[in-house]
Amino acid sequence: MSRRVVITGLGSVCALGVGMDALWQGLCEGRTNLKRLTHLDPSGFRSRLAGEVQGFSAKDYVPKHYRKAVKVMARDIELAVGAAKMAVQDAGLVTRAASEDGAEVACTYRPERMGCHIGAGLIAADTEEMATAMVTARESGESGVFSLRKWGGEGGGGMEALTPLWLLKYLPNMPACHVTIIHGCEGPSNTITCAESSGLLSIGESSRVIERGAADLCFSGGAESKLNCMGILRMDLAGRLAATGDAEDGAGFVKPYDATAVGGILGEGGGILILEAEETARERGARVYARVAGFGAGQSLPDYDDGEADEGYRYAIMNALDDAGVQAEQIDAVVPLGSGIPMLDRAEAGALRAVFGARLKDLPLVHFGANIGNCTAGAGGLQAAVGAKCLAMQSLPARVHAGRPGTGLNAGSAAARAMNLRYVLVCTAALGGQNAAVVLERASE
Repeated sequence: MSRRVVITGLGSVCALGVGMDALWQGLCEGRTNLKRLTHLDPSGFRSRLAGEVQGFSAKDYVPKHYRKAVKVMARDIELAVGAAKMAVQDAGLVTRAASEDGAEVACTYRPERMGCHIGAGLIAADTEEMATAMVTARESGESGVFSLRKWGGEGGGGMEALTPLWLLKYLPNMPACHVTIIHGCEGPSNTITCAESSGLLSIGESSRVIERGAADLCFSGGAESKLNCMGILRMDLAGRLAATGDAEDGAGFVKPYDATAVGGILGEGGGILILEAEETARERGARVYARVAGFGAGQSLPDYDDGEADEGYRYAIMNALDDAGVQAEQIDAVVPLGSGIPMLDRAEAGALRAVFGARLKDLPLVHFGANIGNCTAGAGGLQAAVGAKCLAMQSLPARVHAGRPGTGLNAGSAAARAMNLRYVLVCTAALGGQNAAVVLERASE
């Protein structure tokens, strides 16, 4: 019989602040933080608003002896490292990070019994860093055209102008790499790069690792920032971003499941959860937010405008319900992506209607794209953290919606309220057609 998996720590870094308390309080108060980008000039883009994390540096979330490593951390890595630190503190764990000078400490778990699975995106190189190197790869003379020979290192320019450790900032597996080094995880580790589904797929993998006894604890979730020139341009060309122009507040643009929606707004964020085997968590007296009751995945056609595009999403939800051994009518709330991106919203709404039928009109959907933006690979981890918090608090946060959701969807504006919750479904689609779903269950006493 496989072991039961529980959630004991929640770590969050997003536009509403650092730590799960900041995210939860912001959601309950109905606050949004989709403002004009500040760390780059967005005037050349159609979408100039984003859910930006302010005043955050990974230097504040790593041991003193590890701070030099922050120099080789892209923004995505920093978000994961910060969220992981918050999750460890929230779970009441002692890890290798407790040692400020690198000396051994008495950790809660042995290194080989701790795993790590973190969803990530395809990290874009820093524009200024690349531009500085590229200008050294020009031909001499008035033409000054770009030279592949010089870019290859002829004359000491081009790539030779980049730091020797440059590539270590931009490999997608580096968020998990740094988290495992900092906290001493030597068990199963992996990175999943499936856009918005990455976080939930990682939680599914962590659950399976713990269930089969390969680890007792796993860091799990996702982190990403597309708030860079390449990320914004790519998402805009994919037709996923609202043209915000010079607007100052993005809350009015993100309208999930609304026929008049014009696209989403990017956010940056990381959501890392601590998953543990229930018996070991109980043995150490850990607080349990929720149990991971079931997991499912499915693949859709990449073209979400196709009439059958919601089929893979529906399979993911049904697989999760089947794995949990519960029926659709037992689900008390759903935490979907709710991105405001029409093609994703259509697939999401179609899958939910197929699974829940007429009951969907009374089933609360907890979406927060209008609060923090679409955090892409960080979205699933943040969704799961909010779902677990809902179960622990037996309440739902407020819901922000500037439009009118489609018929039969309980997704419009609403105040925070208490609610008796036993099962919460967390689900998401993704740019490439990947779909994932997790069923969370209220923790037993």
